[in-house]
Amino acid sequence: MIDYKLIQALAAVVENGGFERAGDALGLTQSAVSQRIKSLEVRLGLPVMTRHPELRPTPAGQKLLNHFQQVQLLERDLTRNIPSLAEETTRLRIAINADSVSTWWATAVAEFFREEGVLMDLVIEDQDVGLRRMREGDVAACLCSSPQPVAGARAVPLGSITYRALATEQYIQHYFADGISTEALAVAPAIVYGPNDQLQHRFLQSFGYHGSFRFHLCPSSEGFVRFATAGIGYGMIPEIQARHWLKNNLLVDLAPEHALNVPLYWHFWRHSGDLLQTLTRLLERKTEEIQQWTI
Repeated sequence: MIDYKLIQALAAVVENGGFERAGDALGLTQSAVSQRIKSLEVRLGLPVMTRHPELRPTPAGQKLLNHFQQVQLLERDLTRNIPSLAEETTRLRIAINADSVSTWWATAVAEFFREEGVLMDLVIEDQDVGLRRMREGDVAACLCSSPQPVAGARAVPLGSITYRALATEQYIQHYFADGISTEALAVAPAIVYGPNDQLQHRFLQSFGYHGSFRFHLCPSSEGFVRFATAGIGYGMIPEIQARHWLKNNLLVDLAPEHALNVPLYWHFWRHSGDLLQTLTRLLERKTEEIQQWTI
């Protein structure tokens, strides 16, 4: 029989980033949290987390966290029928890309989270790699560009986001005065969200360019646009996010015929209860609206 208090301690340590903060969240001492983790590892005969160079679950720990998250969602369904079982507000952990958070996500889901009384715990990941969080059992759902669900999960299409290569007119005149060429692409500083961001590579490949290029790293969706409007570089920016700057000619489309459409898929565990099913149905109903926001 699984002792969920032990797994809860593991979840608290991972979520809060340390034993002391986990203890504060659970109303326990740091020593008590540590003891619960040790008891869990003794029962399994396996380590459930690594402590160096950072606190993170092992593969066995990740499977336990995935199971625990699904149990929490199922328990929430049960408390609707037996309210006396309810203890605390449900927190829904979702992996999502920063561009969706900065554009359509809040408007699409606000009513759901307000009416259900659920708290969001968003993990910001690039849309090309968010599914990894599902595989690791770290999240209950994710929004990513992959149509292939992991075992035990479903994937629902939610339209796409259109990205354009944008920069200031001054920047374009400086680096691309003679048009787009392999020489210009090699030296013109780009803006890249992070090491997993492949949009810039896809844009360059659309011109047949596969060489190295200069780039700034900016892991902030808002900062990304500010870098571009300041003339620091050019980058792949969601069209909806840049409408104001495009309309006022503060940003210019470097290559209108080379826009990238990135599909969005909502992934969720099949057996995680009514809460995620309700959120999924809401997102499916809003697919057409989302599509209008992002093209």
